[in-house]
Amino acid sequence: MGTSSLMSEGFTLMAAGMGFVFVFLTLLVFATGLMSKLVNKYAPDIIPTPVIRAAAPVAQSVDQNQLTAVIAAAIHQYRARHKK
Repeated sequence: MGTSSLMSEGFTLMAAGMGFVFVFLTLLVFATGLMSKLVNKYAPDIIPTPVIRAAAPVAQSVDQNQLTAVIAAAIHQYRARHKK
């Protein structure tokens, strides 16, 4: 076989493969569109109901000195546990 016939067969095979993929993807787009229309027509509309959550309780006034002490103790404990 000559080089030109091999190239010709290669291009033919490439065109057939690309054509097959193009046709398959085109059919896939139309099938997806059709399924979307069918679902919208026959399926009931599902509207999520909003979840109403209770408001978080308002914290009472916190003593800043106590808060500072708690944060300092947490940092000290963390550093003691993670010493290298």
